[in-house]
Amino acid sequence: MAAADTEKKRVLEMVQAAGADEGCVTFVLHEEDHTLGNSLRYMVMKNPDVEFCGYSITHPSESKINFRIQTRGGLPATETLRKGLNDLTDASKHVLHTFEAQVKEFKLKQEEAME
Repeated sequence: MAAADTEKKRVLEMVQAAGADEGCVTFVLHEEDHTLGNSLRYMVMKNPDVEFCGYSITHPSESKINFRIQTRGGLPATETLRKGLNDLTDASKHVLHTFEAQVKEFKLKQEEAME
């Protein structure tokens, strides 16, 4: 095995201009696409301390996105990203639990109708 194969690929990188404050950061998310980019952008933009949030796909043949966050009032962009990811996880769990409950209810009704 080559050394590159045994190394763990970085999933998240942080790109920040020299001298820039902590509230203005571009994150590079590897092996991601519009599915995460757009939903995460939506969750981050719900934060009133966020001035700008956007993402771009670098190239269709590359599976990575550039995710930019600019905050107001010195709030660190890393904390804003973490909150957005946690909020997205909570929303996804809620959708999953609601879906599973509805499937269970549907199956029970189908069984009752068959009797």
